[in-house]
Amino acid sequence: MHELSVALGIVKIAEEETAKAQAKNVELIELEIGALAGIDFESLDFVWPAAVKDSVLENAIKKINILEGIAKCVDCGTIFTINHMYDSCPKCKSNFKGILQGKELRVKALEVV
Repeated sequence: MHELSVALGIVKIAEEETAKAQAKNVELIELEIGALAGIDFESLDFVWPAAVKDSVLENAIKKINILEGIAKCVDCGTIFTINHMYDSCPKCKSNFKGILQGKELRVKALEVV
């Protein structure tokens, strides 16, 4: 379950940024997670309370924006949405593609007090 290490990494980022802002707590954390990032959202929700306990995120509202997967076909140039890394181009059926969006895992915003 790598979601625990992901959650602990998010806590570390939040604590570092809160310290830089000379704030005490975070009211809201906004995350951007790509659909292709390999994150199980139910597992992340399950480990979240343990990961944020006694941290600046303990009472924060967590908002997750899920970014859909978007790829560009190497063979024909078609840009298309994908749900899985192995999805092929809908136009030419090629499996060769570049991922344009969907692998992100970032802290987009923190509201601190």
